[in-house]
Amino acid sequence: MMPNHEHEFEAAPGLPEPLPATEKILWQGSPDWRLLGNEAFHLKTLSIYFVLMIALQAVLSWDAAIGLSKNLLALLTSALLACVALGLLALTAWLSATTTLYTITNKRIVMRIGIVLTLTFNLPFSRIQAAQIKNSKNGKGDIALDLQGPDRIAYLHLWPHARPWELKQPQPMLRALANVAEVGSLLHSSWENGRHTVDNSSLSSHSGSNSLRVERKPIAVSSTAMAQ
Repeated sequence: MMPNHEHEFEAAPGLPEPLPATEKILWQGSPDWRLLGNEAFHLKTLSIYFVLMIALQAVLSWDAAIGLSKNLLALLTSALLACVALGLLALTAWLSATTTLYTITNKRIVMRIGIVLTLTFNLPFSRIQAAQIKNSKNGKGDIALDLQGPDRIAYLHLWPHARPWELKQPQPMLRALANVAEVGSLLHSSWENGRHTVDNSSLSSHSGSNSLRVERKPIAVSSTAMAQ
């Protein structure tokens, strides 16, 4: 029997392979699509821009000689095109949010992202040296992950799940979380507990920072194309 979509190939939701016996899922969640639309796709900003442009068109292009109906038709055409553009962006934001699943276990963070091409990024705690929380309104916000070592993920592979404008050293970001403070607290405690499972000879703490020196564990990336 053919699967309905590519996520049915997953061993568990958001996970391409079964977890080891010593690992367990602590939290799973997806972005809030409205917040993602406003912050990553700038829906609110573009809406204001289109309103101002249509108002400017009404002031500068109004021609009494062609009559009211033709003037209004020109404005309605511009408004319709603006609505189509905003609608497509909103649809993209919704699809991006609904196809994304973030997972935090007691040893790693797993990010399943992608609309047409699904990418799964496996980020062990040993490769994360810091996390920064950005709070928005109503308890929502983002968590940016600062990776250590030479391993990097391309910004375009991550977007929109990347910290804005960090192009040289892209930072994966858990975006538009509904309960960012709770998730941040869970991530911190899990990271603190998880790092002690690494061999003591391969890590050391540095006072005044959350950075760690650990054994090299490359960031794993797996991709699956959408099933037809």
